[in-house]
Amino acid sequence: MVSQIKVIAENRRARHDYFIEDTYEAGIALQGTEVKSLRLGKVNLRDSFARVENGEVFLYGMHISPYEQGNRFNHDPTRPRKLLLHKREIRRLIGKTREEGYTLVPTRLYFLRGRCKVELALAKGKKLYDKRETSAKRDAQRRAQQALGRDR
Repeated sequence: MVSQIKVIAENRRARHDYFIEDTYEAGIALQGTEVKSLRLGKVNLRDSFARVENGEVFLYGMHISPYEQGNRFNHDPTRPRKLLLHKREIRRLIGKTREEGYTLVPTRLYFLRGRCKVELALAKGKKLYDKRETSAKRDAQRRAQQALGRDR
């Protein structure tokens, strides 16, 4: 059986700026015009993050452009959106985010069988020297692959 995932947006910057420890799949509470804008791919995850407040998880900073055919009931593009997770997952996230340096960052937004889902990553911020080290490793790997390709 082929999974019916349609990726809407990816936050590639998150993998550059953070060490990804664990990922969770969460639903999002959306309004009608937001879903229509998502189907058109008008979303930006770049500066978004999630926070646990009063036993609920909210996503901040995700920009969903207003639906062009919408009327006066159109949505606010950057409003906080509630994420739908199981209680035990929320309790685990509360414990982890209280630790030093951990944050919740959305990495992907996609439709799974018609429902909008967000992949939420438990991440630890990279320092500048970590970013340099990662890019140096990637460059070394690329050079090794190119060298192997020339030998054939």
